[in-house]
Amino acid sequence: MSEKRLLLGDEAIALGALHAGLSGVYAYPGTPSTEITEFIQKNPLSKDRGIHSRWCANEKTAMEAALGMSYAGKRALVCMKHVGMNVCADAFVNSAITGVKGGLIVLAADDPSMHSSQNEQDSRFYGKFAMIPIFEPSNQQECYDIVELAFATSEALKLPVLLRIVTRLAHSRASVVVNTEAKAQNAFSPDEGKHWVLLPAIARKNYVNLIAKQPELLERSESSIYNKVETLDNKGLGVIASGIAYNYVKECAPQGVSEILKISQYPLPQKQILELAAKSDKILVVEDGQPFIEENIKALLGAGYPVIGRLTDDLPRTGELTPDNVARALGKESQEVFDAIDDVVGRPPALCQGCGHRDVYKALNEVAAEYPGARIFGDIGCYTLGALPPFQTIASCVDMGASITMAKGAADAGQFPAIAIIGDSTFTHSGMTGLLDAVNDKANITVVISDNLTTAMTGGQDSAGTNKFEAICLGLGVEPEHVRVVVPLPKNMEEITKTLREEIEYKGVSVIIPRRECMQTLGRKLRKAKAQKEK
Repeated sequence: MSEKRLLLGDEAIALGALHAGLSGVYAYPGTPSTEITEFIQKNPLSKDRGIHSRWCANEKTAMEAALGMSYAGKRALVCMKHVGMNVCADAFVNSAITGVKGGLIVLAADDPSMHSSQNEQDSRFYGKFAMIPIFEPSNQQECYDIVELAFATSEALKLPVLLRIVTRLAHSRASVVVNTEAKAQNAFSPDEGKHWVLLPAIARKNYVNLIAKQPELLERSESSIYNKVETLDNKGLGVIASGIAYNYVKECAPQGVSEILKISQYPLPQKQILELAAKSDKILVVEDGQPFIEENIKALLGAGYPVIGRLTDDLPRTGELTPDNVARALGKESQEVFDAIDDVVGRPPALCQGCGHRDVYKALNEVAAEYPGARIFGDIGCYTLGALPPFQTIASCVDMGASITMAKGAADAGQFPAIAIIGDSTFTHSGMTGLLDAVNDKANITVVISDNLTTAMTGGQDSAGTNKFEAICLGLGVEPEHVRVVVPLPKNMEEITKTLREEIEYKGVSVIIPRRECMQTLGRKLRKAKAQKEK
């Protein structure tokens, strides 16, 4: 039996995983992937089946836990945004060497145009680097359908698979035909093979086996229903389109095109590509993200065959594709009402009114002004908005956890004062090891853990270290008298600035924890309590 549902791309993937017999989802919240785990958490099937769906401390722990569930024979899904792939890369790449037992899908949600990210990296390069199958759905229906194929492929090849989506697909809705019943979950059956122990002698054998599987990966791709050729009546230009970009090509109703090769499963189907090249004068590659397909096709077809796309400026080198710029690449006229950024009035984001981070930045600015050359190193979270007016406080924001280690490195070079500001969730994600380095080296830095009791930037998910930060800092070796808690409120400004001055003057590692609940999560709690009271 089946029914129609209106679903986000993220929701379609989540429901597809539930219906495919999922036993656990492991993730750290990151836009545009967050809604996958949230959907699974709220779905009644999760409770009925005991599906594990708690948030992890970071993407590395998520990847390793999912691999452990696969080891036990169960199907697991690990979700993250594209920069999370950098965090879990060690476990991810090695999982292709160990192999898997229960199906394992690694979901990477890429963010072309950097809507909420530091870069535009393309996760398909990670999949190719690890030599595993990659799936890239082009619409919400494929998001749902492809999950079962991905799990089945993972179990058949005994390899993890990468499922790559982009923001525009993750956060748009469409009607999706879904099953009304879910597959049974895999039985618990721990693997007994020695291939999980990556001692060099075993790893070398595993690597040979991984290489030996590559022809089968290619064969599956070339016979995949998700890699299809559409023959048109025209001749001349051949088009290769992947993922959501295929829809932009179809929307343009291209003329002068001989064939369109849609790609949603990798490795690249070489047979179809060579056949398309033989029928076409040149090939246009349309892909949302970096020129992954384009570079590989140039290598396959040789320097003499004309391949155009992002590398040739026929499509923009950066940012998302749109129906308009795809139309122009196809030789069609198009109108863009807002062709320049100046056409749109800017609405820069700002910290919420009443946010505790505001009081923290006000205090930091006041105290830092007393020290010529003071530098405040920032991190990833809502508080990154402290780089913008009216505060303009932080001097850096590079990656999760970098504030502490950058402050340490700057202090090593002679910077004083060197102050790091990091959020509660980011601290447990990847700040703790930096603090340990600072303690071991007796670095002269002041660390501010701005604790709003939630992972606020991505919607208020649980924070892994809530109510544990003092104990964590003491356990890492910070002196007890230099772990201090303040409440960031205007009435406490004198206390906060006094605390900052004292800890800046301390020649060593000090930690200040301004703690006040996020206004958004507090508001939701109060509204929920009021609604329950009125029942």
